[in-house]
Amino acid sequence: MDYFIRQGLLDAIDAAESPAWSIRAAAGRCLAAAHQIEDVAGVLHRLLLDVQDTGVTSDTASALLARRDLAGLRAVLAARAVASDEGTADQLAAELDCDPRWATGQDADELIVQLRALAADRDPDVRDEATLRLARLCRSEGTGQPSVGEIGQPSVKQDSQSTCRG
Repeated sequence: MDYFIRQGLLDAIDAAESPAWSIRAAAGRCLAAAHQIEDVAGVLHRLLLDVQDTGVTSDTASALLARRDLAGLRAVLAARAVASDEGTADQLAAELDCDPRWATGQDADELIVQLRALAADRDPDVRDEATLRLARLCRSEGTGQPSVGEIGQPSVKQDSQSTCRG
């Protein structure tokens, strides 16, 4: 069984070099589903920063965020932090802003906890991007309550726990 999983990952790594955007996007989705994405982090990073077609960026980022884990969110934040192409940077920001977890309070809380953890990441780019995302959730009035509506999603009622406090 491990042989088939490994071979599937190797095939996806090869597909990530395809000239066809749809094949690169499929490779991104496949690699994002890998049990340990750290093993394919370099390839995922290249796919997230694909300047030829934002469809590759979008599909790869969506699949990573759908994992709902720290590793997937970290990969997307890392790419967003260094994206130099405006279209790619905007697409990564849109994927982060439209993460379906913002739709409900409990899921938003999960995402906020992950962002807080990544705000202390060893990589300064990840750390800065997570901190920026958390700051966008804080109301300018200094209440410390999240304002999810500021990022294009309906406001989420939160409990007394503050998004801005660690």
